[in-house]
Amino acid sequence: MEKSSKIYVAGHHGMVGSAIVRKLQKEGFTNIVSRTSAELDLRKQQSVADFFATEKPEYVFLAAAKVGGILANNNFRADFLYDNLLIESNIIHSAYVSEVKKLLFLGSSCIYPKLAPQPMKEDYLLTGLLEPTNEPYAVAKIAGIKLSEAYRDQYGCNFISVMPTNLYGQGDNYHLQNSHVVPALLRKFHEAKVSRAEVVEIWGTGAPFREFMYVDDMADASFFLMMHYNERLFINVGTGQEVTISELASIVKDVTGFDGKIIFDTGKPDGTPRKLMDSSRLHAMGWKHKTSLQEGLKLAYKHFLAEIKQD
Repeated sequence: MEKSSKIYVAGHHGMVGSAIVRKLQKEGFTNIVSRTSAELDLRKQQSVADFFATEKPEYVFLAAAKVGGILANNNFRADFLYDNLLIESNIIHSAYVSEVKKLLFLGSSCIYPKLAPQPMKEDYLLTGLLEPTNEPYAVAKIAGIKLSEAYRDQYGCNFISVMPTNLYGQGDNYHLQNSHVVPALLRKFHEAKVSRAEVVEIWGTGAPFREFMYVDDMADASFFLMMHYNERLFINVGTGQEVTISELASIVKDVTGFDGKIIFDTGKPDGTPRKLMDSSRLHAMGWKHKTSLQEGLKLAYKHFLAEIKQD
């Protein structure tokens, strides 16, 4: 990519998309194209086709998606599958038609089997059953990977796919029921501190292991891969470090300053018991994350406080 290259960031208002825009701007890229969902409904094929025909972007970061936590994924199964299939299909096909030079598709670590060997290597895809609670979302992301591969195979398109680990940070969704675990915990502990509650209740047993990456590190990795990676096989993007949900809750408790107790509601689902990405291929290329979990959570809490102050 050149500094003047026209770059379309799909999903620029989302957590990952906005981080990619920040990264591109920091690197001096000046020709960034974006549309809000009100301006361009990515589920409508003709609208997307018209956008690509008019704007003719040279590079595409496909960060647009319908996302949510365990409860949202489980309750809105049709929406998560339908919307995400349409979004990725429309953008990938239009990128091919308009001869985009390169497209980067952002997937999710939930594509791997629920009981995949740990850490999860790229070739573990489709070797076992998915986690039932987010199976529709995972199927949509797998379809995006395979669609990118198929356009590369049939038409020679330079479409790559990256699989991020669990992300958090600026621009996250802090809804208690529909968010991922980090923003939900930040909000829950903050509100408990403000209300001077004695206890914070956490879903599940606290035993599952998870890997977390600050979103600006993911944007940095996406930029790095757009510049240097051109292979067919998708590539994992993670830190290689994991904590239990119980350990995560303790760190969030410290970051927010809550001084009460933590209890676990074991009647609620845990989800996948362990999800650690094998990011050795990416690390071998010379890229590694910069933000520690403690540092990242402090930054995320700072952004959360700024957000609720604006509200």
